[in-house]
Amino acid sequence: MSAHAATAEDLNNDAIQSLKILYKSNPAALDVSKRAKAVLVFPSIIKAGLVFGGSYGEGVLLENDQPKDYYNSVTGSWGLQAGAQSYGYAIFFMNDKAIKYLEKSHGWEIGVGPTVVVVTEGIAKNLSSSTLKDDAYAFIFDQTGLMIGVSIEGTKISLIKR
Repeated sequence: MSAHAATAEDLNNDAIQSLKILYKSNPAALDVSKRAKAVLVFPSIIKAGLVFGGSYGEGVLLENDQPKDYYNSVTGSWGLQAGAQSYGYAIFFMNDKAIKYLEKSHGWEIGVGPTVVVVTEGIAKNLSSSTLKDDAYAFIFDQTGLMIGVSIEGTKISLIKR
């Protein structure tokens, strides 16, 4: 998978393949997907830094397993960091309010607006249909590289043309 997909079709295929990998490796993600109204999938985010850093990737919003819109994910950071890594993430939107916020915002910063719960291994064990009460759930997958820890807090997601 590439950080910058050549075409919309490539990005769609990468997103669908990434979801299959996520569901196979994390059954909680599959359970959440069955209740989600839409999912925004970023198959490959590239992050690099040496004191100052950043990450970038492109993704697709899927509703009823069909591509609806395309977005980019951009994060800037500074502090004690060195290295590079790649990863993917998927945000499952659980209600219309969260989807509308994404569509109407001109650059949505995670941490502002709808509540997004980043699902860790510990949180995944306690997810059930009765505990799914937040606006959105994010799963990070396919982490490779030399940087420790991935956070999507402060990431800006913006609509792009594909």
